[in-house]
Amino acid sequence: MDARCQEVSETQNRFHFCLVTETYPPEINGVAMTLHRLVKGIIERGHQVSLVRPRQSVHDRPGCSRVPEQTLIPGLPIPGYQGLRFGLPVGQRLRRLWAGARPDIIYVATEGPLGIAALRQAEKLNIPVVSGFHTNFHSYTKHYHLGFLSKLILSHLRNFHNRTRATLVPSKDLQEQLQQRGFNNIEMLSRGVDCRLFSPEKRDPKLRQMWNVRDDQHVVLYVGRLATEKNLDLFVRTYRAMQRQRADLRCVIVGDGPLYRSLQQDNPDIIFCGVHTGRSLASHYASADMFLFPSETETFGNVTLEAMASGLAIVAYDYAAAGRHVTNKQNGFVVPYQAEEQFIEQALAMMDEETELTQIRNNARSYALSVDWLQIVERFENILRENCNPNQVMS
Repeated sequence: MDARCQEVSETQNRFHFCLVTETYPPEINGVAMTLHRLVKGIIERGHQVSLVRPRQSVHDRPGCSRVPEQTLIPGLPIPGYQGLRFGLPVGQRLRRLWAGARPDIIYVATEGPLGIAALRQAEKLNIPVVSGFHTNFHSYTKHYHLGFLSKLILSHLRNFHNRTRATLVPSKDLQEQLQQRGFNNIEMLSRGVDCRLFSPEKRDPKLRQMWNVRDDQHVVLYVGRLATEKNLDLFVRTYRAMQRQRADLRCVIVGDGPLYRSLQQDNPDIIFCGVHTGRSLASHYASADMFLFPSETETFGNVTLEAMASGLAIVAYDYAAAGRHVTNKQNGFVVPYQAEEQFIEQALAMMDEETELTQIRNNARSYALSVDWLQIVERFENILRENCNPNQVMS
């Protein structure tokens, strides 16, 4: 194939992909960061990308997301999630937008009013839709004393996703769980990690000095949202048990959320660092030694791979990212889901073998190097292309 023919072939394989989501950078959370990675990769592979999302603040503007074609819509605050908003169901606006610049395929990442409106208008315009199951909303209800709504929310999620051509999930266990609950056309799209950003080389002696930590002291770390569904009570109980075994152990928490003030007041010896991103976040990971992640509501948990890439020893439940990527006692430690006493016991046992701990940290880093975002983006691209309408891809 000569260069001209190859160029024509590549152009014909390009498509216009529209992402509809409630969350995207500049917001800071796992879903936003994942979507940004996927969009960045799709753009780099030569496809046209447009984005529909809520305006998050008066300072928000189209250019801040680095997506050339972006539509910001009105939104309302999400209760309990300070700084985030859900998009209003602007169906007519979406219809006009897509009638004028028709995408080949739409990826709806969230199931709120904006996502529902997007799915309805796409159906009317006969534009194929792929959806993402990024958050276990039905599992959150028990943590907010709303368990009576769990079945209703699950029913909504099932009806929503079954109207799309495929629903993407990040782990095998979630795929099986949703299939057992009547979800159709479930496909797995895992997650990757940026090993150039998250690396043991980012360890910062000055940061450890700020924490008042000696070179021979261990630091246990948590990174994530400070909210009830993250099971932070178990994190604190585990740290206290570890502290009784090793009095000079220090604890650092990175993140923000509704529990920030109460946790800080109840635990004045814990170092609360607030929200960090980019190189600063990478330094906080690498400057710790152990990572405890007791959350029971993850669809994946990007922080697991970030901690592994940073060379930390992890204790987590055997599901989501840890279930897929952690081999017990080889590159981390996993315990059965919701086995709280085993979680604590494993964290205590982890500190007993210093040589084993060093090897596990090295193995965690080595494994993370094999989980490349390029492979994830390539699979995402293939899924989108496979679900485009025949003969509708840009030429």
